[in-house]
Amino acid sequence: MPITPTPKIWMNGDLVDWADAKVHVLTHTLHYGMGVFEGIRAYETADGPAVFRLTEHIERLHRSARILGMPMPYSVDELITATKQTVASTGLGSCYVRPIAYFGYGEMGLNTIPCSVDVSIACWPWGAYLGDDAVEKGIRLKTSSWTRHDHNTMPPAAKTVGNYVNSSLAKVEALRAGYDEAVMLAPNGLVAECSGENLFVARHGTLLTPPLSAGALEGITQSTVMTIARDLGFEAQTDNLARSDLYIADEAFVVGTAAEVSSVNSVDDREIPCPGPMTRAIAETYSDAVRGRIERYRHWCETVD
Repeated sequence: MPITPTPKIWMNGDLVDWADAKVHVLTHTLHYGMGVFEGIRAYETADGPAVFRLTEHIERLHRSARILGMPMPYSVDELITATKQTVASTGLGSCYVRPIAYFGYGEMGLNTIPCSVDVSIACWPWGAYLGDDAVEKGIRLKTSSWTRHDHNTMPPAAKTVGNYVNSSLAKVEALRAGYDEAVMLAPNGLVAECSGENLFVARHGTLLTPPLSAGALEGITQSTVMTIARDLGFEAQTDNLARSDLYIADEAFVVGTAAEVSSVNSVDDREIPCPGPMTRAIAETYSDAVRGRIERYRHWCETVD
């Protein structure tokens, strides 16, 4: 989906013009993939634009940096303020937000210790990643030939720039084969996640989602959905899933900041009822929650001043 420019991007403490937000071709992270990022959304609410679970996203950015041994030059509070400033500068009611921390220009080679750490935050309008009709129509999943990272190969707990080479290979493979998204398996054959979303399946009235130990990112939308599901009276838990569990699911959906809640209509050409009743109820509640329409979840919506 093409990016629509907005007026400003925050870079190392300053809001700069979109067209001037540039990095050098010898920026370290461009060559070696050592960087961390987040995907966040701001939504229009009755109190104006609000960033959904902003604090949790920035805290995860810091945790990812810590896993990589990357010293973050800005505190959580400073990046929260910077994100709100950047969202406000767009003049948009709703937008996608991309903070990224990366090793900058000035050192080359695998040793990151001498490198500077730069941080940028960009915002732009972006619709639902898997399509605005993904709840009702559903998406087709394909089990990828690419294996999700082992914990001692690339840390799946960190939202790391380099990790997404793995995801991009899986995503493009699925698209070229005529599917919408890829399911990635861990080295032991268990289901990890999709290329950019956490996966939920319903079996016998219980919602199951793979744990971090299976190679899934510990998703903030995943956590949100589990809370909503339980508040709706559904049983929801993390548990290991085999590939065959997907084929016999009563219903299934994927979740993520970009994808929001999207139904699954088939996995490897095995049809799944779509959308299931739990999927529909959770998707509707999630849509209201992110827009500040449900009081019990209002604290998740961090208003932009």
